[in-house]
Order: sequence, then structure tokens, then C-alpha cells
Amino acid sequence: MNKDNTIQFDPSQNKKDLTKEILTQVYDALIKKGYNPVNQLVGYLISGDPTYITNYNGARALVRKLERDEILEEVLKTYLGIK
Repeated sequence: MNKDNTIQFDPSQNKKDLTKEILTQVYDALIKKGYNPVNQLVGYLISGDPTYITNYNGARALVRKLERDEILEEVLKTYLGIK
């Protein structure tokens, strides 16, 4: 790392990266337990009921670190190709 250059902190990029990382881990846990991850995540996002997400590998605790509206915002931005 070059200590002569200033690094710009971008909280929106960090939020996007964190959301993607968490959703990927939750997706993987749901797949490993034999669930349809899209259906389970949609159920969670619509209802807010965390029991749609497995406890396997801490997936339920991970997804609850994010606000549901923030997840939807990031998913929609990605779907529409908005940065």
C-alpha cells in the first residue's frame, strides 16, 4: 500500500459490498440445506420472518445484520444497473 496517496472512503460502495457478501453467504447456506434460496429470501423480504432463513452457518444472524429495505434497494439497483 502506498502511504503517499489519499484513499477515498465510499460508504455506499461498502454497503453494496457488504450486502452482496451477506446475501451470497445466505444463498450458499440455503442451497447446502436443500432450500430454494430465491423463494426463501423473497419470503423473508416480504414477511420479515427470519425463520425463512436457515440457521446453518449463521445465515439467519447474517441476514438480520441488514435492513430488509436496504437489501431490496441494493437488489433493485443491481437489477436496473444503477450505481
